Amino acid sequence: MIRAVARAFLRLAWVLTLVFTVTSLSFVVSNVLPGDPARLLVGPQASPRDVERAREIYALDQPLPRQYVIFITKLLHTGPAVFDPRKDKEHRSCAAIGAGLHLDLGYSYYYRKPVVDLLATRIPRSFELAVAALVVQLVMGLGLGLFAASRRGTAWDEGAIGVTLVAVSAPTFLSGLLLQYVLAYRLHLVPYDGYGDTFGEWLATLVLPALTLGLFGAALYARIARDELVTLLRSDFVRTARAKGASESRVLVVHALRVALLPIGTLAVLDLGALVGGAVVTESLFRWPGLGQLAVDGLLHREGPVLVGVVLVASLAIALSTWLLDVVTPWLDPRVRAQR
Repeated sequence: MIRAVARAFLRLAWVLTLVFTVTSLSFVVSNVLPGDPARLLVGPQASPRDVERAREIYALDQPLPRQYVIFITKLLHTGPAVFDPRKDKEHRSCAAIGAGLHLDLGYSYYYRKPVVDLLATRIPRSFELAVAALVVQLVMGLGLGLFAASRRGTAWDEGAIGVTLVAVSAPTFLSGLLLQYVLAYRLHLVPYDGYGDTFGEWLATLVLPALTLGLFGAALYARIARDELVTLLRSDFVRTARAKGASESRVLVVHALRVALLPIGTLAVLDLGALVGGAVVTESLFRWPGLGQLAVDGLLHREGPVLVGVVLVASLAIALSTWLLDVVTPWLDPRVRAQR
């Protein structure tokens, strides 16, 4: 138990170090991109004096190492638990995350909002899309994998494998455009894009991006499920189940699939972290207001603070999902626990 707790804390420290490194690299890259953030902040019609004043206020006139030190010191700092960002200019881009602890990722010149406020509205929407896409992946992938494994060695099995190869090979934007053409343009079943104002509209607009993200992952899940099940169907415990009179469907679903769910669940946890911050193409194609679309807007408008905030959230989601998986897996699989 002591070794497990110590290992978990060491892994967590490694995760935080990794996130800090990725965030620092993204800060450097976003600040060496061409463009003038001060000009974007005050507008194209502003005088040179106003532009210089904006550079001074946001420390854009400082050397890059000095800007980095300011960014790190302001990222997590102490401050009043209750404050008004409109009046307190020192904390105008902060968000209180605890008793006297503030998070400051800077100010968005384009959106005229603190980056933490933008992330607070975009993260739930990306999480909704990630969960929906993961459900599509699991349902379609496991279904196709079970179908192929139950008919292993037949033409149905080869056909299912061929479908997964096509789905994996197709680019995400191509699958999205095809689904958009069929389901939205030809059949008029769902909207082209957007987010929706009511629950019904939100659910309808969620279909296309979730299917687009889910199809690619479903193909991978189908291949993994099929290969795992085919291997497990040759195992001794499956032969014992057949000898006791269990039907083939019960052997496949109850005995083999239950064991195959561990590697599939492992992949699902990792996928969820990656989908939260990695659906850039899909969110842009369907105008889904999540982190992916925010990253594209930040890149187009040379929004360094926005890019750093998106990278921070995405890397944190992937790193924490990996850490959680590493902590939970030994408790789910006695074989892993015995090796440690």
